[in-house]
Amino acid sequence: MEGWQEGEIRNKDLMAPCGLYCGTCGVYIATRDNNEKFKAILGNLYGSKPEETECFGCMQSDPPEKLYSFCQHCQIRSCVSAKEFYSCHQCGDWPCSLIDNFIVPTGIRVMKRTIPIWRAKVAEHGDDAGSVEWARSECERYHCPDCGNPLFRGAQTCRACKKDVTDELDGSL
Repeated sequence: MEGWQEGEIRNKDLMAPCGLYCGTCGVYIATRDNNEKFKAILGNLYGSKPEETECFGCMQSDPPEKLYSFCQHCQIRSCVSAKEFYSCHQCGDWPCSLIDNFIVPTGIRVMKRTIPIWRAKVAEHGDDAGSVEWARSECERYHCPDCGNPLFRGAQTCRACKKDVTDELDGSL
């Protein structure tokens, strides 16, 4: 699939427990592609230095190689770990106040869309295969509906054809 390799889709380091799949995160994509311009843009948006705007997924083993500062202190990630789950899709208390009070409204919308999909994929395919199919569905979602160019989560405009994708993806930031 254009934009992602099969190894990325199967990489559990990228399967963020909250449902914000790291493989479609701009910070991960900029790190993977070593795109300094994109790191600078995202750093400006998120308030971090470009050289600190790097990540290889929030579920890396400790110590992580590159973990974005926001993810290092994520309460959702800590909660899932404390409950000995690997994702919110396993939790009977979902959605909880950690989801409902997440700092980024777009993130809340995405989490509330993705966790039910993750649950359905696991019910259909089993835990490991279902999680991979969930990740695949997230990668498939983030393509321009007009030209097919791969996008990142939160994209507002396709950089290839300039189509406004805001309403078709995650809404405005």
